[in-house]
Amino acid sequence: REVNTASLCRIGQETVQDIVFRTMEIFQLLRNMQLPNGVTYHTSTHQDRLGKLQEHLRQLSVLFRKLRLVYDKCNENCAGLDPVPTEQLIPYIEEDGSKHDDRSANQIRYATEERREVLEVNKKLKLKNQQLKQIMDQLRNLIWEINSMLAVRN
Repeated sequence: REVNTASLCRIGQETVQDIVFRTMEIFQLLRNMQLPNGVTYHTSTHQDRLGKLQEHLRQLSVLFRKLRLVYDKCNENCAGLDPVPTEQLIPYIEEDGSKHDDRSANQIRYATEERREVLEVNKKLKLKNQQLKQIMDQLRNLIWEINSMLAVRN
């Protein structure tokens, strides 16, 4: 059956994810393996880990072959296509460049003005937050003094 290029790309993406996952597992196995530095180690455990490592490497090799097949098939499917410049893929309503530039300049001016307003509001907000903090500190001190006076009275 014929598979379209988009499906091939999805399969290729999944294969790359599998390759990354297998590689992470290989590094995890290697990190957990104990080096034979004169310490006695169990040969059965070592053989088991070595077998797992070899299996992961075999699966990784299979995944790379699969990825190569997908890559070759995608290139084969796209070989007859003429590359289209990116500028032609972007739809323009007006072909007149001056109108487009004027509209772009207006958008930039509007965005700059909006940014200036946001910065101004942020500055006012910081000032109000400082004032609220001062009021809260004054209230905290007042409550502390009242509690101190009540404690002295009793």
